[in-house]
Amino acid sequence: METSIVRQRLNQTIDRAKRAAAARRERGDEAARAYETFLSDRAIPLFRQLAGALKASGHPFTIVTPAGSVRLASDRSAEDFIELSLDTSGDRPLVVAHTSRTRGRRVIEAEAPVSEHAVDDISEDDLLTFVLKELEPFVER
Repeated sequence: METSIVRQRLNQTIDRAKRAAAARRERGDEAARAYETFLSDRAIPLFRQLAGALKASGHPFTIVTPAGSVRLASDRSAEDFIELSLDTSGDRPLVVAHTSRTRGRRVIEAEAPVSEHAVDDISEDDLLTFVLKELEPFVER
């Protein structure tokens, strides 16, 4: 194969990869802005309501809000929590829940997208449904 053809196709590939990376960064920046609004307007208030209801039901949980995330953490074990964060590593930015719980000495961890929708399109009801499903193992004891 001609060296000029190889170089031309390599340059096209490099250009395509740079454009895709720039577009991914732009989508990530837009999602980060939307995610901050999502956290302050929907996620943190909902997590606070859940923590209050859980405490009233005899399951003490506390809200922790480190930068860029919100965590519903059990007061009984530091390893028991549900935390939301924004994952921009894929082609589409997603709100991801990281769940950690203990069973004896074992720590069981899982990550799952809260929704396949964009950050702006996740409703309070979608979020509540997801978090309640993730809470089931914590409250079954």
